[in-house]
Amino acid sequence: MRLMLLRHGETLWNIEKRLQGHCNSPLSQRGIRQAQAIKPLIQQLSPQLVVCSDLGRTVKTAELIGYTEAVRDPQLRELNMGKWSGLKKSDLIQHQADLYRDWRNGDYTPEDGENWHDFCQRIKQSLLRWAEQSSGDILAVVHSGVIRAACHSLIGLSAAHLLPATQGTLTIFNIKPHSPIKLEAYNLGGMPPDLDVAD
Repeated sequence: MRLMLLRHGETLWNIEKRLQGHCNSPLSQRGIRQAQAIKPLIQQLSPQLVVCSDLGRTVKTAELIGYTEAVRDPQLRELNMGKWSGLKKSDLIQHQADLYRDWRNGDYTPEDGENWHDFCQRIKQSLLRWAEQSSGDILAVVHSGVIRAACHSLIGLSAAHLLPATQGTLTIFNIKPHSPIKLEAYNLGGMPPDLDVAD
């Protein structure tokens, strides 16, 4: 089976390069176009089951690609960034560069935030639970952090070696019984990738 992870379209906070975490920010016009652009590919892949994080940006993206009835799973939410939620990445890099680098590598947790390793376990358990419940391909509309956590927890890729998934792109895992999970695609999109991906 294929486990397909779609990152939501660009949001207004993405434009401002703010950390979103569990906070909500609406899709931008570009984010809407990103969802519309990836829709034909997703229709071609024809997932049997569609789930999404319960946050507004993923729910809206699921609706835009034609899945208004996608199952909302709060366990697929983005990493809770605690006191860093809403802060601009540029400000963190300027004033707390070492902590920001450590956080990106999974080695630091902001105050009131979620530990990276706990987050990875949450994401792994949720995704594998959905995989066990489906006999066919699954699409999960999620967040960049969720995709990075899945790459780390399912196939052992280090967070330090993963760029954030571009908005409106697919990451695809191939899951077969009694075989290692394999990465089939990363950043597969319907629009040209954003070359200015912020770390």
